[in-house]
Amino acid sequence: MYGIKQVHRMYVRLATGPGGLKPIWILAPNNPSNYGLKLYHPSDGFYITQSDIILRQNRPFWQLLFFRFPACLPSGRTRAAIVTCGGLCPGMNTVIRELVVGLWELYGVRQIYGVVSGYRGFYSREPIELNPKLVHNWHKRGGTTLQTSRGGFDLNKIVDAIQNRGFNQVYIIGGDGTMRGAVKIFDEIRRRKLNIGVAGIPKTVDNDVGIIDRSFGFQTAVEMAQQAINAAHVEAESAVNGIGLVKLMGRSTGHIALHATLSSRDVDCCLIPETEFYLEGKGGLFEYLEKSLKENGHAVLVVAEGAGQDIIPRTEAQKQQRDESGNPGFLDVGLWLKSELKNWWSGDHPNDLFTMKYIDPTYMIRAIPANATDSLYCTLLAHSAIHGVMAGYTGFVYIYVIYSEKNREKLQFL
Repeated sequence: MYGIKQVHRMYVRLATGPGGLKPIWILAPNNPSNYGLKLYHPSDGFYITQSDIILRQNRPFWQLLFFRFPACLPSGRTRAAIVTCGGLCPGMNTVIRELVVGLWELYGVRQIYGVVSGYRGFYSREPIELNPKLVHNWHKRGGTTLQTSRGGFDLNKIVDAIQNRGFNQVYIIGGDGTMRGAVKIFDEIRRRKLNIGVAGIPKTVDNDVGIIDRSFGFQTAVEMAQQAINAAHVEAESAVNGIGLVKLMGRSTGHIALHATLSSRDVDCCLIPETEFYLEGKGGLFEYLEKSLKENGHAVLVVAEGAGQDIIPRTEAQKQQRDESGNPGFLDVGLWLKSELKNWWSGDHPNDLFTMKYIDPTYMIRAIPANATDSLYCTLLAHSAIHGVMAGYTGFVYIYVIYSEKNREKLQFL
C-alpha cells in the first residue's frame, strides 16, 4: 500500500495518536451538507509500522494518503511552486503535469508556478506560471521542461525567495541530495514560523532511495537498457570471440544493470557496485569470460557505472574529485574494462581473432518519456503529495511501499 513517514502539521495543534501522529479531520458522515468536521483517531489498521531494522529506530509510523476536502488552505489563497533538481529521470515532466492538473482540478488552485533551473532558480530566475493547458502534453516529453541543475543551493536566498513571492506550497522533485536540501528548507521555514507546506517527491533513475520499493522512471530505464543489451548481443554473436560490453547507470547500486540483465536473458556476466570482483586469477573475470567464449563463441558483459571503482587505478587528484552536488567522482569503468579486456586477450591469445564492441547508453535510458507503468505511478506520487499538503502536512516525502496480504486486508476500507 502507500504511505508517508511521520510528518508535521502546520495548521492544527492536536493531541497525538500512536507514534506521535496527529489525528485527522474528516467529513462527519451525519452532516455532509455543510462539511461538518469531526476529530477522531483512526483504527489500528490505519497506522502502518515499518521494520525498525531498516530504519534503525523504534516503531516508526506511516499514514495513508487520500483526497481531503475541505482542504486546510482555501484554493484562492494557495500559491504553489514546483521545482525539479539533479539529474534527469523518465517521468519528471509527468510528475510536473500531474501536480499542476491535480492542484487545478482537484482543489481549484489557480496560482501554480514552475521554478526554472533547480534550486538556484528560486532566487535567480522568474518563475513560470503553469496551468493544465500549458502542461497538457508534457508527459510525452523526456527530461524536465522546467529545466534542472545541480548545486546552487543557498538556503537563505531560497527561503527568502519563497517568502517574498508568496508561495505557501512548495513541491520539490529530486534525488537524495535534493531531499536533504528540502529538509533544510523545511527546517528554515519552521524556524521562521512560516505557514508554508513543503513536500518532496523522490526521483532517482537508479532506484536507490532508501525505504522506497520503486522510484518513478526506473522501469522505463530498464526497458530502454535492454535495447542496448540486445545490440551488444547481436554484435557479439556475429563475430568470432566477440564480446559485447554495456555500461549502465548505477553509482551506488546496480538495480538497472541487474534488472535489465535478468529481463534480457542474453547477458553472461553482470557487474554491480554491491559485489566486488577481480580480473585475474582463479574465479576472476578473465577466467569466466574465456570459459564463456570457448563454450559459446561470444559473451555479453553488463557493468554498472559504480562497479569496480575500488580496483581502477587513480591519481590523488582523481581521489579528491567531486561533482557540483558533492558526490564522489567516478572513473569510467566501461572504458577501463574495454582496455583491460583487449590487453588481456592480446597478451594471452595473440594469434586468435577477438572483437570487442562497447556500448554506453547511459544518458539515452534516462532522457526519454515514462512508459505506461511509470506514467501511472507518477500520477499517484504527484496527487498523493498534493493531498498531504492540502491536509496540512509539511516536511514529508510520499513513498510507495508494498505490504503483506495481511496488512493489505486490514487497509481495504481505504
